[in-house]
Amino acid sequence: MINGKKIAVVMPAYNAASTLEKTVEEIDQSLVDDVILVDDVSSDDTIKIAQELNLHIVKHDINRGYGGNQKTCYNTALQRGADVVVMLHPDYQYTPLLLVSIASMVAYDVYDFVVASRIIGPGALLGGMPKWKYIANRVLTLVQNEMVGYKLSEYHTGFRAFSREVLTSLRLEENSDDFVFDNQMIVQALAAGFRIGELSCPTRYEPDSSSINFRRSVKYGFGVLKTSLEYMLFRRGLIDRSYLHRIDD
Repeated sequence: MINGKKIAVVMPAYNAASTLEKTVEEIDQSLVDDVILVDDVSSDDTIKIAQELNLHIVKHDINRGYGGNQKTCYNTALQRGADVVVMLHPDYQYTPLLLVSIASMVAYDVYDFVVASRIIGPGALLGGMPKWKYIANRVLTLVQNEMVGYKLSEYHTGFRAFSREVLTSLRLEENSDDFVFDNQMIVQALAAGFRIGELSCPTRYEPDSSSINFRRSVKYGFGVLKTSLEYMLFRRGLIDRSYLHRIDD
């Protein structure tokens, strides 16, 4: 626990066998109360390794996609009594050594929702992020900051922490099952008035780190722009609150 809050780490997993063990080894389980892995029909030994590591495992019968996997992650963590939920990719791209830091920012009520940014500082390119991904990240983030009206250094990180209130207030089941789910969560949280903060985080791009290809990245980029445009129109009163049907009144 941190500040009397139960901390759960959730890992949306797909073919994470080569990186799962070293990811879990860096989780400070003296402060983390629950480690949950949701497997999205992996074809490797992800489940076997997760069992050896004594993780709480949820197995999908069909592949639900990245967003669909997160929905199961958060529902499971809430059902198991988490007060703070940290989403960490099990591909070892983000360092679990910052788990306590990112969780503490929520547990001590500094923010409701925290994203770990690869962009603050020199970490992204030094960590091996492909240059085209870095440029796309920077351009999309610049455009999003203008459209959304909230300044973040990046919107595309897979290392995030949430209060229980955030996860119970947002109608996440209505969101996409694809990668744009992450951006939909951000605009939902902003519309609901939650405080979003950032933490600088180094990154590692290695051969066994997960990454979407160029075609999927383009699809994701257009989804991000659509989500940001809808929120901008809502902020300016040009569309009604029905756009935000995903958010509880």
